[in-house]
Amino acid sequence: MSTSKQNRAAVLGTAFLSVALIPAGIAGAAFDPNSSDVAPARPGPPAEDVRVVDVPVTAWTVRERLRSCRPVSRGAYATDEGRRPTVPVCGQGDVVHWTADLDIDCDGLRTRRCNEETDPYFRPETAFHQADGIPLRADRLPYVVVPAPGEKWDHAAEGVGAGDPVVLLHGDRIAYAVVGDVGPADIIGEASYAAAEALGLDPHPVGGGARSGVTYLVFKDAPARPLGSRRAAVEQGERLLRSFVNP
Repeated sequence: MSTSKQNRAAVLGTAFLSVALIPAGIAGAAFDPNSSDVAPARPGPPAEDVRVVDVPVTAWTVRERLRSCRPVSRGAYATDEGRRPTVPVCGQGDVVHWTADLDIDCDGLRTRRCNEETDPYFRPETAFHQADGIPLRADRLPYVVVPAPGEKWDHAAEGVGAGDPVVLLHGDRIAYAVVGDVGPADIIGEASYAAAEALGLDPHPVGGGARSGVTYLVFKDAPARPLGSRRAAVEQGERLLRSFVNP
């Protein structure tokens, strides 16, 4: 190759390299990489505010939070005497829960609806009493019955005690109750006349309640409230359930 061709090739190569290094959009203009005249990047659209939307509190959203069961009982409970034990007590953080039948407890203060004539198993006592020392009134206060401490589970050792808030689920219904009585150590699934009524179930102590499908959700170690107050039970239960569904 001649010297002139070599010189021309060198010049062309230099020119090609210079054009290749010019940023897109400013070809044909003198480009100084140190210049402050470079157009700034075009700003993107403004970021939208991030909003946290609460999940609605329904029987279905509560069940979604209870899909899994970490058993805290050593074995399962029967729902009635003589039946096969199939119901474990499950734990999840500050709550325990189980799904069983619902037998009617009419024990406690003797009333027109709850007495020896309406309930052949009636007892004028409940394990826990109102603040004034009177037994609970089953046809007015929604309460649930927990199994007595035994080999399978000790509710007191688990932090479940008198007046702890309870949420009851059946179908699409939600009802609020408290822990109010203690039953046999090997049977689970019982609630008061008023609790069944709040769930839309037949509350009669003989033949009432539900054969299956009732979920009991108990909040452990909750702040103490008047045990005989239905209004206090509902208010506290609603507040705790909202926090449970939307932690």
